[in-house]
Amino acid sequence: MFPTLSDLIAYLFHIHIQLPIQTFGFFVALSFFFTYLAFSLEFKRKEAQDLVHPFFRKEITGDLASPLELIINFLLGFVFGFKIIGALINYHLFTSNPQHYILSSTGNLYSGLIFGTGWACWAYYDRKRIQLTQPKVVEITVHPCQLMGRITFWVGIIGFIGAKLFDTIEHLNYFFADPINDLLSPNGFTYYGGFLFGMLTFFYIGIKNGMKLPYLSDIGSPGMMLAYAIGRIGCQLSGDGDWGIVNSHIKPAWLHRLPNWMWSFNFPHNILNEGVYIHGCTDNYCNVLTKGVYPTSFYESVICMLMFIGMWSVRKYITTPAFMTYLYFILMGLERFFIEYLRVTIKYNVFGMILTQAQIISVGIFLVGIGGMIYLSIIKPYRLGRYTRNISMS
Repeated sequence: MFPTLSDLIAYLFHIHIQLPIQTFGFFVALSFFFTYLAFSLEFKRKEAQDLVHPFFRKEITGDLASPLELIINFLLGFVFGFKIIGALINYHLFTSNPQHYILSSTGNLYSGLIFGTGWACWAYYDRKRIQLTQPKVVEITVHPCQLMGRITFWVGIIGFIGAKLFDTIEHLNYFFADPINDLLSPNGFTYYGGFLFGMLTFFYIGIKNGMKLPYLSDIGSPGMMLAYAIGRIGCQLSGDGDWGIVNSHIKPAWLHRLPNWMWSFNFPHNILNEGVYIHGCTDNYCNVLTKGVYPTSFYESVICMLMFIGMWSVRKYITTPAFMTYLYFILMGLERFFIEYLRVTIKYNVFGMILTQAQIISVGIFLVGIGGMIYLSIIKPYRLGRYTRNISMS
């Protein structure tokens, strides 16, 4: 496994570069980048179809920066100098344990103060440069795709909180044993928590700016599938614990052309240090699972990437609002429900059925998708037809 990006680069190119970037985090960032592109393209396409529209925003120009703006700029500069520059100054300390460094009070106070003051001064003089004798209010046009910076920022933060919250609920014993350490741990996130909180944040920003929910959800559906597929690559490469149950079956003959790790894998050097010690290893991650397990992260990545390609290919031919959304719910619900049978997760007794938290949510998502398809294909045409007949009769 490749806990850090340095490990992956060393494996692929036989070059060792000390980079304090976890492989999982890198692929999460990559998923945000490609999702940003997918969302932006769909926003532009929907705007060209006159389904979402630009809006106007009023701004004050020619005024000096307010005290609040100066404080915010100082804090941003301070954090940058304190942590980022501090990390460069204490590079060895940072690379030895990046998570601990980021979440600790360690940093460089002097560089923080210098960058904070510099950033605030820049904000002040930049606004002073265009100061007018009489500040005026101007109206600017904002296209929907221009919201993607704000959407990405807030979906990332709120989604992170949701993912952590759902995982905490699922593992309350760890939380009660050590609440602070559990909340600040870089491990332990639940996809559906991040998905739900992120989705609600996306809808809130879009609706607040005059966009309709069906078009918003259709815009986001392919991108969400892509984000999940890329994120799971990070899970697989880092060995973050999202693997499956022990696979004691012999690989079928019809799969003989596939590498053995695609059927059963021990996840050596996994980022959780699960399993037994690898003799002679001196790295930070020196454990390997004693028995091969299903590489479910790999399966999910492949399945979801194929589903994304399918959704992206047909999106231009689907004209019914919300159809793409319900298709996403059906596909995602089915994929996650059945993959859970191979994964190692906590199970609950629900009306006599043994299900995981993800399966319970998947059933709900799948039923919403099926119900939506029935409404779009049967109920809505029937109601529209009856309404049309009543109009013609009158």
